[in-house]
Amino acid sequence: MTHAHGKYADFEGLREQALALRREGLSRRQIRDRLHVDNNDILNRLLEGEPPPEGTKRPNAKDDLRHRARELRLQGRTYDQIQLELGCSKSSISLWVRDLPKPERRDPAEQARMASRKRWEHELAVRDEARRRTKTAAAAQLGTMSERDLFIAGIALYWAEGSKDKPYSRRENVTFVNSDPGVIQLYLAWLNLLGVEPARMTYRLMIHMTADVEGAVRYWAELAGVDTSAFQKTTIKKHNPKTLRKNVGETYRGCLVIRVAKGADLYRRIEGWWSGMVESAGRDHAPPLLR
Repeated sequence: MTHAHGKYADFEGLREQALALRREGLSRRQIRDRLHVDNNDILNRLLEGEPPPEGTKRPNAKDDLRHRARELRLQGRTYDQIQLELGCSKSSISLWVRDLPKPERRDPAEQARMASRKRWEHELAVRDEARRRTKTAAAAQLGTMSERDLFIAGIALYWAEGSKDKPYSRRENVTFVNSDPGVIQLYLAWLNLLGVEPARMTYRLMIHMTADVEGAVRYWAELAGVDTSAFQKTTIKKHNPKTLRKNVGETYRGCLVIRVAKGADLYRRIEGWWSGMVESAGRDHAPPLLR
């Protein structure tokens, strides 16, 4: 075989050069340009039997699919199930996993239960995503709270969750109890807005005896921005073994009690603010039939 420029006259010598360049890690294109080989058939013959270096191998998108298909087959998946998840043809799946043992045939009732469970898991995932989107949109809708927004929110929050005076039991004190960290954060921000000095505030934990008491105290102290030494003696609640408690686990931290010392005047103002809110709502925002 002769090359137009005489380059192929010594084919074996040219092949030795091509193989040497290949072993140095050069790609086919680089070898072709280096040796001025413009004919792909000739280039194939020159490199015949020489595997390409690792660095010149092109990634094969099907390699990942093949690997995943084998994993799924080893988990007992059928061809239909693998095809549904990977979106590739059954013929490819058969080729990739034909050396693997066939999965044991499941009882039809068990297969039906598995299919039902998967459908339910999918439905739960869809619901969770819809719930997340709704919450995100609602949070964005609220925007930044003004001081008046916080003022009004704090009044309503206290009247819903705080201690209240009764005609038969005069208790004009400001005491707030809750287990929700977000509620506690908002309440503390409200007290700060009202100018309540930190020195007037006392903290106490109420928690079941089976919980991590020390861990709960540390948690609430960090949330409130105070030292654990600022906490009064913990109130331990005994558990009734006849009742099933759901507030258990690592996230259970009991209730935080926040009391404002010398709070009679503040309590009276809170009650007055609340009465004003109720009166305004009934006068200005009630449905037409109730006006």
